[in-house]
Amino acid sequence: MKISLLIFAALLTLSLPVRAALEWESREADLHPTISDKDAVAHFRYKNIGDKAVKITAVKPSCGCTTAALPKEIVAPGESGEITATFHIGDRMGMQTKTIQVMTDESADASTLLTLKADIPKLLEIAPTFLYWSKVQPLTPRTIEAKVEENFPVTKLEVTSTDRDVKAVAERVPNEKAFRITVTPKPGNRPINALLKIQPDFPKDGSKLFYANVRIDAHPAAAASPAAQAAAK
Repeated sequence: MKISLLIFAALLTLSLPVRAALEWESREADLHPTISDKDAVAHFRYKNIGDKAVKITAVKPSCGCTTAALPKEIVAPGESGEITATFHIGDRMGMQTKTIQVMTDESADASTLLTLKADIPKLLEIAPTFLYWSKVQPLTPRTIEAKVEENFPVTKLEVTSTDRDVKAVAERVPNEKAFRITVTPKPGNRPINALLKIQPDFPKDGSKLFYANVRIDAHPAAAASPAAQAAAK
């Protein structure tokens, strides 16, 4: 009788499927980096709750601004580990959502989608970010407003243009946490597509840059005028 019970138990054990399964502590990370942070880092922890080793075959971030570090590929039964995802902030602001797809050999199409959310503080609010002068519009100066968000200690803006015929000067608005950028195009018989680079003096490492675009159609009448000819000389 005892032998029969032992044989039955052995057969039952052999009939049970050997399974592998990664259990994730959380598949979503909410991060709140400071204005000075260059990276936002999330840790996605897992554990193999099955009785078979799991191989992590691929880890694919959704964009080049995010990297994912995998310490080891094989996860033994009962073993824990984590994937470290690093989002490189750069000039980005506001809510950023990135994903990491984790592929395993648990089944033919086994994959897990991890989500990293980073709420990056806004330093400046730039408006408008595009200025356009058509060929029938006078080339009079226009302005861009740059509002300082929250209580960031911005005291100066440096503005440079990619085209020498577009002049941009930033001045602080009295009694406000804001700047006014005056953009003045120079008359000329050629179209202009210029990029304005706006750099605040905070953070001190100059890591935050903002941009505005300028487009100017050719003004042949202005180029032919005496004033334009004198300016060209």
